[in-house]
Amino acid sequence: MGQTSLMPEKNIPLWSPSQSAVENSNMFKFKTYLEKKYNVTLPDYPSFYFWSIEHAEDFWSEYWDYAGLIGDKGNVVIANKDQIEQAKFFPEARINYAENMLKRRDEAPAIIFKTEQGPERTDSFADVYAAVSKIRQAMVNEGVEKGDRIAAYMPNMPETIYVALAAASLGAIFSSASPDFGAGGVIDRFGQTEPKLLFTVDHYYYGGKNLDQRTKLADILPALPSVQKTIIIPNVQDDLDTSALPNTVRYEDFIASYAVQDIAFTRVEFNHPLYIMFSSGTTGAPKCIVHGHGGTLIQHVKELSLHCDLKKGERIFYYTTCGWMMWNWLISGLAVDATVLLYDGSPFHEDGHILWDFTTRHKCNVFGTSAKYIEALKTNHIFPKDHYDLSDLRMITSTGSPLVHEGFDFVYDHIKSDVHLASIYGGTDVITASFGIGNPISPVYRGELQGSALGVDVQIFDDEGQPMAEGTGAGELVCVNAHPSMPVGFWNDPDGAKYHKAYFAEYENIWHHGDWVEKTINHGLIVHGRSDATLNPGGVRIGTAEIYRQVEKIEDVAESICVGQNWEGDVRVILFVVMKPGKTLDEDLIKQIRTQIRVGASPRHMPAKVIAVADIPRTRSGKITEIAVRDVIHGRKVKNVEALANPESLELYKDIAELAV
Repeated sequence: MGQTSLMPEKNIPLWSPSQSAVENSNMFKFKTYLEKKYNVTLPDYPSFYFWSIEHAEDFWSEYWDYAGLIGDKGNVVIANKDQIEQAKFFPEARINYAENMLKRRDEAPAIIFKTEQGPERTDSFADVYAAVSKIRQAMVNEGVEKGDRIAAYMPNMPETIYVALAAASLGAIFSSASPDFGAGGVIDRFGQTEPKLLFTVDHYYYGGKNLDQRTKLADILPALPSVQKTIIIPNVQDDLDTSALPNTVRYEDFIASYAVQDIAFTRVEFNHPLYIMFSSGTTGAPKCIVHGHGGTLIQHVKELSLHCDLKKGERIFYYTTCGWMMWNWLISGLAVDATVLLYDGSPFHEDGHILWDFTTRHKCNVFGTSAKYIEALKTNHIFPKDHYDLSDLRMITSTGSPLVHEGFDFVYDHIKSDVHLASIYGGTDVITASFGIGNPISPVYRGELQGSALGVDVQIFDDEGQPMAEGTGAGELVCVNAHPSMPVGFWNDPDGAKYHKAYFAEYENIWHHGDWVEKTINHGLIVHGRSDATLNPGGVRIGTAEIYRQVEKIEDVAESICVGQNWEGDVRVILFVVMKPGKTLDEDLIKQIRTQIRVGASPRHMPAKVIAVADIPRTRSGKITEIAVRDVIHGRKVKNVEALANPESLELYKDIAELAV
């Protein structure tokens, strides 16, 4: 059976929207439209959510029209809807993602960009259209056609967006990696997709350092024989010398011959590949997950417009790199006529206030980040509420890992008390936050995601594969209906075997996501961690997030990672902690940590060992890698260290004497 929830929260919201905010929200207006058209009453979000599932074809067809998506919808909404793996949305449709992103051509600000160094830059919607037009023409001149792959090894800068949209306008397929990836990580990814063109930069800034990309490019390019030309954008040096790199051209020279023209968008099938996304690759070579034009567009627009209530002229920011799917999600803000704020660099450059300086100055309405960043603000005693006028900020979203209950407290105590805080959850697999997301018409409860996204039927299964009721504990998160942003497949998987194994091998005709989650009595969700990283001492499954929540309360601990160690025919819980500067782990502190976990969670959650380490391995998007640590302490090889931002940290977990007794 599933695990009983340990500490049910009081049914008192941390935040509730005002009635006027509810009635002025995009979601309420769309709900009202449907109520009138279909003669139904949908008094709250849960009723609207269940209607969107039970009337899926009406819901998705109506939303296409209501959102004003550009394209030919066709007459069929979902083909094979009862066979989730084979289901196809809008099989008769013809659409182009870039056409919907570039419908504006006025002088209003489309993108505001900042790095750690140098002046800020604002590009209008007209500027965006002009840049994409020129890049598209240059791509055509290089022989780029529908179905070709284009790769970007780029910082989070406007040109990366322009390259993605130019590729999409032609029906070419875009993939990206952030410049902090090493040569091996880039080859692991782009070597599978075989791009025709590669876009990159000469240098990038991070943490006050000017980092030269050209050395890595010298290793990467010989390993990517498919690349006909490499286009280098001078990010730091105007007098860039590329003579040592074969088949390279400066970005300015690549587009210099072309004047701005109207873009003849290639309308493609709804499921035609738009992006190839990459899994983290911590358990082997990264999976190449293919997402389509239509599914990506309709889900992103729905989530941004309805769930985030993003309106024309508003401003949205997400702290992300081009190696994380939140970048793809963020840039779709252009499709709802919003201004996208981009920042590239360290979020703690200089005094740690750089993100708040930037977003406050530009009157950001929706601020997105990771749970890790919120935890770091708390650890470093950075309290934005004390320094900034946040009157324009109405929503904060957090993802990447579960936002613990104390993270909610920090946001409301030290960032803004009257703000819609949405802990959101989905991932690269679905290129959305559709499994857990906010909504502007419901309250926010401490430690909980508000619920799943409209049109996505998320359930929790117990150990027997049966649905669990709200408030009855944690189990496997599954999705029991088809939704538009499921991958259209994996790259180089002609018979679909890899795709089936990844999501549909566990349960027949049901998407298995691999996370340990519970539904609450407030209709919300609590994510306890990956199913394959859950602990099983004495046969009881425990989510690691429950332990992290308690360790967060220990003042002297900066961060922690928890894994299970096979021991004497059972599993024992091992907790590794990174201490704050000047603090040490002694027997008194170990006792305090164990007591906090026993009282705050349960005796079964108490670690058998608490061990101090200097660092914790994490992926390049900031997620801690429990499986990698578990492999190391058991003497198993970590399959793909290139996926880690700090692979050297794995050495800290080898041959630890305490784990032998």
